[in-house]
Amino acid sequence: MGWFKKHTYPDFWNTYADCFKRNQEQNLDNTRFVVFDTETTGLNPKTDRILSIGTIAINNYAITVSDQLEIYLEQDIFNTETVKIHGLLKTGTSEKVTEETAITQFLNHINNAVLVAHHVAFDIAMINACLKRMALPKLKNNIIDTGFLYRKTLTSVNQNSHYSLDELCEKFNIPLHDRHTASGDAYITAILFLKLVSFLKQQKSGLQLSDITLPKNRIGLL
Repeated sequence: MGWFKKHTYPDFWNTYADCFKRNQEQNLDNTRFVVFDTETTGLNPKTDRILSIGTIAINNYAITVSDQLEIYLEQDIFNTETVKIHGLLKTGTSEKVTEETAITQFLNHINNAVLVAHHVAFDIAMINACLKRMALPKLKNNIIDTGFLYRKTLTSVNQNSHYSLDELCEKFNIPLHDRHTASGDAYITAILFLKLVSFLKQQKSGLQLSDITLPKNRIGLL
C-alpha cells in the first residue's frame, strides 16, 4: 500500500488518531460509548476473518438507536461450521464490502468513543488483525468488557469466573433478541452495560470512566 511505503498513513486513520490528542472525558454523563460485536469465521484472530460488525452508541446513559452501524464483509474465507451460529452465508442479499472499507467505516463511526463488548479482547484482536493487514497501528480507544464489569460488582470468590453473555442476560432478565448477530449482540450488550453501570453507581459515589475501563494489562489478546 502506498501510504506504508512512504511511512505515512491514509487520511481516515489520521482523522481517527487526531481524536485522541485531547484528554479523555472522565465524567460518564459526557462520555460516548460504542457497544460493538463481531461475527467471525472462527476464534483465531490470525487466521479467521470478520464476517460482520454491529454497533450501537450510548450517550448520557441512553441507547441512541440512530447512532449505530451494521456492516457485512466480503467472505474470502468461509467456514461452514460457523454458519449454524451466525447464519451468514458466503452469498446472499446483504450488501457486502471489502475488509478495508469496513474498517474505514468502523473507525469513522467510533472516533474516540469508549468501546464496549462482552469478552472484548477477542473482538479487539479481530479488528487489530484487520488493521495490521492494512499496515496500520492498533485501536487507540479506551475499552470496557461487560464480563469484567460484572465481576467488579461481586464480592465473592467467583470474581475470577468467566460469565457468558447468555448467563448474564438470564441473570438480568434481558431478552435474547437477534442473538448471534453482530447488531443483535451489540444491542443486548448495551442493555447489560447500562444495568451494570447503574448497579456500580449505587455501590460507589462519583463513579468515573477510569473505574470501569479495562486495565491495559488485563486485555490479553491486544
